[in-house]
Amino acid sequence: MDFPEEDTQEGLESNQYNEQRALCLHSFSDLSHVSAATFMYLLKDCYLYGTSKATPKFRVLQLQVKMALHTAPQPGPFTYVVQCMYIVPLLGKTHAEGFSHMLISSLKHLKSVASVQKDFLDAKHLAARLILDILASVVPHEERILVKLIEVFDIELRDMAHALYGSELGDEDLVKAREHLKQHVHCLMKSESYVTAVALITRFSIQCCDESFLTKLIESNYFEAAEKWAAFKGKEMICLVIQKYLEMKMLKGANELVKQYDLTKEFPYVNYLYKESVLKKLAEKGCWDIAEVRAKKETKLMEYLIYLAMEAGYIEKVEELCQRYSLEGYANSLVPEEIFCGSVYLDIEKLVLEEIIWVDEIDGLLNAISYIEACKIIGVDCEWKPNFEKGSKPNKVSIIQIASDKKAFIFDLIKLYEDDPEVLDSSFRRIMGSSNILKLGYNFQCDLHQLSQSYGELKCFQYYEMLLDIQKLFKGATGGLSGLSKKILGAGLNKTRRNSNWEERPLSQNQKEYAALDAVVLVHIFHHVKGQSQFGVTEGCKVEWKSHIVSQGE
Repeated sequence: MDFPEEDTQEGLESNQYNEQRALCLHSFSDLSHVSAATFMYLLKDCYLYGTSKATPKFRVLQLQVKMALHTAPQPGPFTYVVQCMYIVPLLGKTHAEGFSHMLISSLKHLKSVASVQKDFLDAKHLAARLILDILASVVPHEERILVKLIEVFDIELRDMAHALYGSELGDEDLVKAREHLKQHVHCLMKSESYVTAVALITRFSIQCCDESFLTKLIESNYFEAAEKWAAFKGKEMICLVIQKYLEMKMLKGANELVKQYDLTKEFPYVNYLYKESVLKKLAEKGCWDIAEVRAKKETKLMEYLIYLAMEAGYIEKVEELCQRYSLEGYANSLVPEEIFCGSVYLDIEKLVLEEIIWVDEIDGLLNAISYIEACKIIGVDCEWKPNFEKGSKPNKVSIIQIASDKKAFIFDLIKLYEDDPEVLDSSFRRIMGSSNILKLGYNFQCDLHQLSQSYGELKCFQYYEMLLDIQKLFKGATGGLSGLSKKILGAGLNKTRRNSNWEERPLSQNQKEYAALDAVVLVHIFHHVKGQSQFGVTEGCKVEWKSHIVSQGE
């Protein structure tokens, strides 16, 4: 039967594709008669014609390579991979490093297989030759690949000498080989390839650097390489690394080195300084409960935590800790005026907020909604109890704050939802769905997601009109809402209560003020930006704020 020319062409192409696929599958299942060059080009074709995204496609192919190296490549998997490593650069820069990593890492699980041990020992000399070719730029591989080759093939100085001078080696050959590698180290240092230089120095015991090299590594942020080189040089250099870390306030790194090399006698105070720095970071994040757990075994640390709470103006936390751990005497010895002088925060008085109204009954809800409906611009924020367990589900949103520039309402969502979810839904739909009220938030999509997760049956948090995320008006990092407040209004927000227990009832006055400020400050920032941006003088702010208003209809 005659076929149209077009159909015949399609048939030929289909047959060719099937033949190529069969060849590829056969090659992966039996490498005994497949050259390294053929294998590499088939590998590239498999990658190019795969339909998955790059990362999963790479992982699948890596699994195939691991399996293929079990199928009798000649003369053995280690030698075969070294041969492949000479071919990889010919595939182009796009694939070279990824395929090289794939090949080398696929060998790791074979190192313990008894049947390939002879091939491993033979391949060490070939791998050493390859390393020399890479160092001499004869074979263009990334330096990271060179380091991996040294590690996976367990290359020693004798292997390098064998690659340079042959199998009959004397002591003078080892000295010459080390000197040869030393010249490469100097070249690597000159080109600022410090990680590779350190890998060669420590692997082959090359003595060529002094303390200035360590300083250069640390100043260039090559901390892992600096520690590796210092360990190679001995205790004196490790102590120098610790000292430099302390000068740079890298307390975690300093503490780890002190523990690793048992240098507590030389640095008796490092562990305590590190613990203090951990407490300070936790306090800055508002994670007071975790900080308390970390500090409770040591009185000095608990005193430091009380100091941090006082510095943050978190007086109720100061009183709570003092009472629980009988440290009233310590708190009384502190001079609050001296502690507070470093922190300048916005407060209710500075923003002239007339009233904060707690709403936990339906009548109060309806009255609040009537007031808010008459506003043109409002700030919206919400809070929920933090959950510090990794991977656990976030807690339900506890409160939502809505503020004008004069009044702030804090709605007890948990109670209002329990009392009458239908009224709560219809009330908030009047606000969220209104096209007459501009609603300001900061990264509010995250809050809306959390509200929807917490109260999925309510429609009021799923659809909205006239929502403006203040964050989107500014380019670059702003340091969160507190940083933005400091930039625009001259003072930041005290975030120490951010992670307090928002399900506790009643909330403390300080918690209410914190919550209210997060909403009302949005209104003040917007008024400032709107007033300035029309003249184009607010640094970092896009003039056209209206283009950032979003809506999501039903």
